[in-house]
Amino acid sequence: MAEVLELSDKNYTSFIEKSEGVVFIDFYSETCPPCQTLLTYLPNLAEYFKGENVVIAKVNAAYAPKLSEKFMVRSVPLTVVIGADKMVKRAEVGLLSMDAYIKMIEKAMGKGGFFSKLFG
Repeated sequence: MAEVLELSDKNYTSFIEKSEGVVFIDFYSETCPPCQTLLTYLPNLAEYFKGENVVIAKVNAAYAPKLSEKFMVRSVPLTVVIGADKMVKRAEVGLLSMDAYIKMIEKAMGKGGFFSKLFG
């Protein structure tokens, strides 16, 4: 099974400076039922993108106040996709389908056909 990285206030900056690909981050809370569902998706996403230049990560918003403030976390789950250029490509609040998360990541990777690029 592919790895899901745990990010925190302490390790985020050094991680993102070294990262060269797309980063998918899930901000979650231990007391949020949709967050708990999304946490079960993360290993599957990591497995799906295994061998690609994609990192699947999670952040416990309660234990990473600086990082939560940086990404303006007001509600969880909050998912953020950061491109290889280290810019936020998309952010979504709430629980989406596994397919929606895959499409978010693939779009940040520049994948998809003609119509997905137009109507993505």
